[in-house]
Amino acid sequence: MLDKKNEASLEKYSSAVSLSDMEIFIFPELMFSLVLANIMSPVVWKWKEDPWLAGIEKMNTNKKLQRIKQYIMNNYDFNLDLDTWGLTTKDKELNRFKDFVDLDTLSQSNALFGYEGDKYYFDMDIRKHFGLDKYTTDTIPYWKTETVESMGSFYRRDGYTKGAGECVSFSTLYHAALFIVGGFPLEDIFMIATPLHSQNFLTIGTGVITNNRRIVTYNMWFNGTEISMKARRAIENEQITFISNNEGYIHRIYDEATMPKETYKRFSEKLEAYLESGVDYGAIASFLRNASFRQVCFQFEHQKGGKTLYIEAEKVFPYEHGSPYLIGSNTQGKLLDEIDSMEYYTEPIEGRVSLKEVGKLFGKSHFTIEEFMQQPELLEQLTENTCSRITGLLKELLLFCKTTPKLPSADKQWVQTEPVVLAGLETREAVINYLKAKRNSNEMAALAFMAYRDINNGDALPFMKAAIERNPVTVEETNILEISEVYELLIGMDEDSIYSEDRLAQPDEVWNFKTGDGLEKAIALFDVAFNRGLESSIAKEKEAEFVFVNVAGKEYSFKSQKKVRLVKEDYIELLNEK
Repeated sequence: MLDKKNEASLEKYSSAVSLSDMEIFIFPELMFSLVLANIMSPVVWKWKEDPWLAGIEKMNTNKKLQRIKQYIMNNYDFNLDLDTWGLTTKDKELNRFKDFVDLDTLSQSNALFGYEGDKYYFDMDIRKHFGLDKYTTDTIPYWKTETVESMGSFYRRDGYTKGAGECVSFSTLYHAALFIVGGFPLEDIFMIATPLHSQNFLTIGTGVITNNRRIVTYNMWFNGTEISMKARRAIENEQITFISNNEGYIHRIYDEATMPKETYKRFSEKLEAYLESGVDYGAIASFLRNASFRQVCFQFEHQKGGKTLYIEAEKVFPYEHGSPYLIGSNTQGKLLDEIDSMEYYTEPIEGRVSLKEVGKLFGKSHFTIEEFMQQPELLEQLTENTCSRITGLLKELLLFCKTTPKLPSADKQWVQTEPVVLAGLETREAVINYLKAKRNSNEMAALAFMAYRDINNGDALPFMKAAIERNPVTVEETNILEISEVYELLIGMDEDSIYSEDRLAQPDEVWNFKTGDGLEKAIALFDVAFNRGLESSIAKEKEAEFVFVNVAGKEYSFKSQKKVRLVKEDYIELLNEK
């Protein structure tokens, strides 16, 4: 639990407020704490009133997932604007975390500190891809994970028409929605964090991945479409940093794992099964759908007008676009029927393997990879041919059919921790009451209330620490203004808090979304004054209607609806540090 006199404890609890990529890497328990904060929020519970999700409890698993996915796609865009939450420096962050991790370890697992993934990411120039190339070597952006309230407020920003968030925000939002709206047990939902991505894996049926605004079923993982291949990139190319759920976590760099060993074993076995398809004719077709470079080694045969005709594979696959028919399925013949006879040859095309012959060799068989490697006739078709581009195809096919995830080692000290069990709790109020009862004994629950932005339990210090140390946008965008001008801008903003009840937004949320309760605006003004080195203070009693900020002897007042107490003891230690 929070120990205000312990620097490491204070750093962790304040990180539950700011939730940057680096903080979640250092403190992996924050990931599920944000899920709990989103579950406590009224936002996702309100989704159940939407007509699109009406009756979802009676739907089958696939339809539930599709409905939730579409609702998220309709209401939230993926966003990785690196300027949204401002800038920091490598030196500053390394100094913060020096007692937890060193630079070498951090650079192996974090893109902001040098991680560049495997070959795929080197080839794509990762810094340019993510927009990091515009920053100096030491200057880095905050990658902050948005709460569901913050995600939903992006429509208030110029250029946005609805909610938005980055990948960790989506994974925690999906997690909450799958539990609240879909009724899926938390024990079956695992968050997978890699240095550049975050997604969820559901251990239901053959397995399902939620990936940003999409879901990827077992069949989709192997269908070879562009969308599916993009979804595969992180697990195919990156090491997995940590796995987290309601029972705990396992982290690549830490010797202790708080997730039960048998839970991790169940997850690992299920994920590995999800990532292996075996080999049949459909798998060959899906592989070629993605590997267009290899299509030039193949041809299709088709009966038309009583004659056998031939056509290049690379001419056929584009016909799938906009068609209900697919190569490798029982509708392949209908697709070939749709192609004009003028596109076909009357004789076999020299130097190409006939996919019809490959299909005959498979018949209706579905081989495991080991069985497939014992089929000499098939192997000959795919490795011995006059087409030079077939060289190496077999290796690529096997990698397509089986991905070996780079999971954290199971050689850990398995520390028993109390899980968060929400099974049987069917209302938001029941969840909140359960977590309140656990707040002083379960750290994930305690951290959840910080992510939830509830500081009425004497936890204002970590909130204020995050506010004045990790909200650079408000500070930078007001640096040419007088304090009185900053005050006038804040007073002129909308007065609604993005957080319901007595929860509080951080200064950069107020500034970015141009709205806030008086107390939130007052904290933003205090943040600006503090970072200018001006003598300042802020005070509000719990039931008081006004908040007062004193800056260099001048008092500024804000009207507030929040029943929150904030006095000098909530930030005096921070002033002393400065």
